[in-house]
Amino acid sequence: MPQMGESIFEGTITKWLKTIGDAVEKDEPLLEISTDKVDAELPSPAAGVLTEIRFPEGATVEVNTVVAVISEAGATIPATAPVPENIAQSPVQRSAPPQVAAPATGAPPVPAPSAATGRRVRSSPLARRIAKEHGLDLSRVAGTGSEGRITKEDVLRAVSSPAGKQSPVQKAAATQLPPQVAQTPAPDLSTLPADPVPLTRMRAIIAERMVESVRIAPHVHTVYKIDMTRIARLRDQHKDAFHARHGVKLTYMPFIAAAAVAALRRFPIVNASLESAPQSDSAGLAVRYHQTIDLGIAVALDWGLIVPVIRRAHERTFASLARSIADLALRARTKKLSPDEVGNSTFTLTNAGAFGGEYGMPILNQPESAILAVGGLRKEPAVLTDAEGNDTIAIRSMQYFCLGFDHRLIDGADGGKFMLEFKKQLESWDQEIG
Repeated sequence: MPQMGESIFEGTITKWLKTIGDAVEKDEPLLEISTDKVDAELPSPAAGVLTEIRFPEGATVEVNTVVAVISEAGATIPATAPVPENIAQSPVQRSAPPQVAAPATGAPPVPAPSAATGRRVRSSPLARRIAKEHGLDLSRVAGTGSEGRITKEDVLRAVSSPAGKQSPVQKAAATQLPPQVAQTPAPDLSTLPADPVPLTRMRAIIAERMVESVRIAPHVHTVYKIDMTRIARLRDQHKDAFHARHGVKLTYMPFIAAAAVAALRRFPIVNASLESAPQSDSAGLAVRYHQTIDLGIAVALDWGLIVPVIRRAHERTFASLARSIADLALRARTKKLSPDEVGNSTFTLTNAGAFGGEYGMPILNQPESAILAVGGLRKEPAVLTDAEGNDTIAIRSMQYFCLGFDHRLIDGADGGKFMLEFKKQLESWDQEIG
């Protein structure tokens, strides 16, 4: 069990992706774990055959404990797997080949060589996944990783080049997902569990944090309707060139993120947080003004919700924000995030409109003092007034945004000023898209 962050001392095995006797390749996903910060896939440290699984699904294991053994092809599979004491070594142990090899129960598959070069293509699972989504032939990609291994960065660089095939990139953040409910067949109610089902570790942590947030912070919400017609037109004009240049789809989310960052710079109180100050004379609290804007992007998963963070968002270009949003969302869904990429955000964006809702009233992501919920984008009639005071009715792209904030720190006037600046940024967009 690896150390998934300085403050993490154990992890729960949620799923074994291989069974005893299965062949595995180096870096191929072997099992899934859940910690207090993140759910993640653990890759195999070596190629061979999985000969022992020492802990079942659902077991909570201390870090540095061996959870499985991978042997070379032809290794004898023991009838029973010993349960180790606290062994401080690599989380997955590679055993030496046996003296007398039993018949192979599953030799590791040998990747088919490229028809063009005859060489074996070595790549990470994430690189293969992205290449498949782009229709990219990995045999034509130069690897810069260890021993020529093709990395995620190599694939992204290849698809962004003029020679790369420019098919749609990975799904963007949860804020841009189309409704999925209608595509999922309704379950047979008789097949649902008859007895109460324990919460997963992630769901239990979410429940605990939501109750804590509502308990300690008086929530206030303010809703603004913003004319997104200019943004919609800019996106339509630039989306093809942007995708060709940067390798990611141009969604609405980078516009929203950039506008939020600009407003947070103007009104840093919205980016601040409260913390305990025992020596203080003001109810034991003090204001922490953050010198960076670390932007959380809520991503909806099939098994819960997670908030990966774009560090130092105020220093990023528009294109960098777009790439980071798409990358973090993809790796959140494929359980590739590291603990350092989750938590310690200063402001969060979440999407209440992803499934067709007008707007939502979000709960604060503690210890933040504000969170912005993105509503659904709609075309609707709106009254426009020209410089001479004449009114006309036009079809505009309108969107609701709801700011939730901690009323202990942020007054309604501060929330209103922030939202007016955010609204101005979007309706009068003048930033370089790139």
